[in-house]
Amino acid sequence: MAEPNPVDALAPGQIEEKAETIGTGKARMPRLRQFILGMMAGVFIGFGAVFMTFVKADGTFSFATSQLLGGLAFSFGLFMVLCAGAELFTGNSLMICGRLSGRYSVGELLSSWGVVYVGNLVGSLLLVLLVTLSGIATMGDGAVGAAMVKVAAGKVSMPWWNIFFRGVLCNMLVCLAVWMSFGGHSTVDKLVCAALPVAAFVACGFEHCVANMYFIPVGIVAASMGFAPEGAAIASLNVGGFLYNLSAATLGNLLGGVVLIGCGYWLAFKGGKK
Repeated sequence: MAEPNPVDALAPGQIEEKAETIGTGKARMPRLRQFILGMMAGVFIGFGAVFMTFVKADGTFSFATSQLLGGLAFSFGLFMVLCAGAELFTGNSLMICGRLSGRYSVGELLSSWGVVYVGNLVGSLLLVLLVTLSGIATMGDGAVGAAMVKVAAGKVSMPWWNIFFRGVLCNMLVCLAVWMSFGGHSTVDKLVCAALPVAAFVACGFEHCVANMYFIPVGIVAASMGFAPEGAAIASLNVGGFLYNLSAATLGNLLGGVVLIGCGYWLAFKGGKK
């Protein structure tokens, strides 16, 4: 019988085993290292958001074109997470596979998630500070700043349940991107795995809690600097609006990633047997 080609992607069952092994490494990682890598992921996802904002600042695109190109630009953030090595809260939903197989405790899982979440937030806010000091909001005669405000205002003005279910849909796609990347062997594999699912969730207007850790604060700052476009709904663009969105997006992301993707694949390939 011929040996499997080492450059072929892993089969789904093999990906599940790899997800458990990777999850074990994350659960046992020193928390300081995990916090630093969480900060880096917050910065990386924020860089994708910055890239997307420049696309959204061009008002000559049609709605669909702007959404699609913005999504492809944003996928740069997840690509950096996958290739450079960083800890992303949403993608780490797949750690549930190792917990269900008993490889680490609930406490280790929750501790890892908590440290990474805070690290993602700190990294995102650090990038907000750097972007603000760089003055890039003034580019395009203020079009970039206006796009920052418009994107953020749209995120805090939706009903809570809409944000929640958009969060569910978002992290289904993000975790599928991460899941598929586990099966690849090259940088190109990871690029392709990141680009299409992420472009889809951005184009469809789904909600990603870590991305919103950058989008909303930078929009608040840009609005305070006078970049709010005429008619922008900025009444809720404040710390309260930020926490409102983050609560719904985070819970939705957890349901989509942990339950619908992580638990789903574990049940499919382990059948409830440890």
